[in-house]
Amino acid sequence: MNTSSPPDIRKNTDYTRHRERLLRRSVVAVAIAFSIAGMTALAKTNPTLPAASPLAIEQPAVQVPASFASLVERVKPAVVNVTVTGKSVSTATSGTPGLELPDDPYFRGFFERFFRQSPVQPEQHDSMPRVQGVGSGFIVTADGYIVTSNHVIEDAAQIEVVLNDGVRLPAEVRGRDPKTDLALLKIKPERKLPYVIFDDTDAARPGDWIVAIGNPFGLGGTATTGIISARGRDIQNGPYDDYLQIDAPINRGNSGGPLFDTTGRVIGVNTAIYSPTGGNVGIGFAVPASQAKTVIEQLMARGHVERGWLGVQIQTITDALAQNMRLPHTRGALVASVSPDSPAARAGIRVGDVILSFSQHEITTMKDLPRLVADTAPGETTGLSVWRAGKKLDLEVAIARTVEKTADAAGIDAEGPDRARLGMALAPLTDEMRQRYSVPGDVEGALVLEVESGSPVAELGIRPGDVIVQAGGQPVESPVDVASAVRESGPAEQNRVLLLVNRQGNQRFVSVQSG
Repeated sequence: MNTSSPPDIRKNTDYTRHRERLLRRSVVAVAIAFSIAGMTALAKTNPTLPAASPLAIEQPAVQVPASFASLVERVKPAVVNVTVTGKSVSTATSGTPGLELPDDPYFRGFFERFFRQSPVQPEQHDSMPRVQGVGSGFIVTADGYIVTSNHVIEDAAQIEVVLNDGVRLPAEVRGRDPKTDLALLKIKPERKLPYVIFDDTDAARPGDWIVAIGNPFGLGGTATTGIISARGRDIQNGPYDDYLQIDAPINRGNSGGPLFDTTGRVIGVNTAIYSPTGGNVGIGFAVPASQAKTVIEQLMARGHVERGWLGVQIQTITDALAQNMRLPHTRGALVASVSPDSPAARAGIRVGDVILSFSQHEITTMKDLPRLVADTAPGETTGLSVWRAGKKLDLEVAIARTVEKTADAAGIDAEGPDRARLGMALAPLTDEMRQRYSVPGDVEGALVLEVESGSPVAELGIRPGDVIVQAGGQPVESPVDVASAVRESGPAEQNRVLLLVNRQGNQRFVSVQSG
């Protein structure tokens, strides 16, 4: 009789499973080793597949600074608080003066100026309610010139600057530039003031350490640190958007404050944050020093900014537009209109040209061109290249001084003609139609009378009252011209027709599916 204990089935089962797992791992390891060996051998034997090397840091990694205390102590005396008092109730309630947000509804409301006002408070000797707000700034000359954000002091009745030592001084505005959201203040100190300078190398890179100092929520002298997250950000705040993106914690009240590199030079002016909550989430934006320095120098010298002017309306190149124009890429800026007697007109630039480069700088996106033109001194002659009728042409243009224009209207449009193919009805542009739809007297073309819901032109935003002035690159005198261009659009254009649409003076190209 066998008196031995029965086998432990659970333990045996666990052991079996353990051995199976080890076996599977061994098989996988062998397979991986075989795969790696095979790839190595392939790399060695196949000249078309060179052996890859891992990305590596050639030099020792830079260590996190042990402390930023010395830097903060050195530059903080030049950072000031800016307090404004005004009578604008709308400014107090909105809290985001002058900020234009992206069209994407998901992002609307997430970009915030970090300048907020306290609740409206009545003044004892004034029948009108007054509002107060706080922002930041920094001293750039020993005699009291101070840089801040334009939206901080916009519509202010009184401005007061609080120095690092607590001294309060009234300030006056010496110049503003809403297009870059910069402003220059002047105070009259009784002594020479400590000041900071702009970096002039434009060498800031994503990953570089930065220090922000400002007045968040009225808490003056607040320092935060982080890195540059990206360069060249466009937040659709103006034609010259070229922001640094940073992750240093900045909040309401930081607007106008300086952004320092580790040497104590100013590399940016804090101006906006991306925030679904209104507070810091690690995405902030600063005007780069290369742009701010140029603007501030002009404000200091003449109280306003003079920029180069070309005299064109431009738009982005889409895939459909590039195809219509036989353009092999979507880089460049498409000219939608040319102002009469402008530098562009005198240089021979035409509607429908695609500007590919300006002053030896490639135009990668449409937004590149306004910045390059603006930075060109009025009177300077420079070269540019355009794409026209399938060819690249080189031109020269003498840049003029910025012309502030009041738009006769706003808009753009596009459409083809025949209702059956494009979903719209066209009519001759008679005197009666001009009066009914307020079409300027110098605009010629075919009038859009009706647009069918869901049609190709409706999806492009075309609406009654728009005027088609060109179709297929040819001037339009009547609806027949548009219909002809639509019929002639064939397989080479993938049945798309290029239209130039005018809406009360503003023009834009559109590419419409015609079949």
